Amino acid sequence: MFSGLESPMHLLVVFIIAILVLGPKKLPEVGRSLGSGIRQFKDSLEGNEKPSKEVEKTDQPG
Repeated sequence: MFSGLESPMHLLVVFIIAILVLGPKKLPEVGRSLGSGIRQFKDSLEGNEKPSKEVEKTDQPG
């Protein structure tokens, strides 16, 4: 069904369409959010959940 979709010419066409639709300024932001979403999805499948940011306790003299 999607044979040959990974060829460089097809990727170039997809990239050009993405630039036309989103614009060159918004494209990096969309790429970052898409990458972050994929990374979170993979981590949840593997069971690798990052602990929430804990407040670091500093030793105070006294």
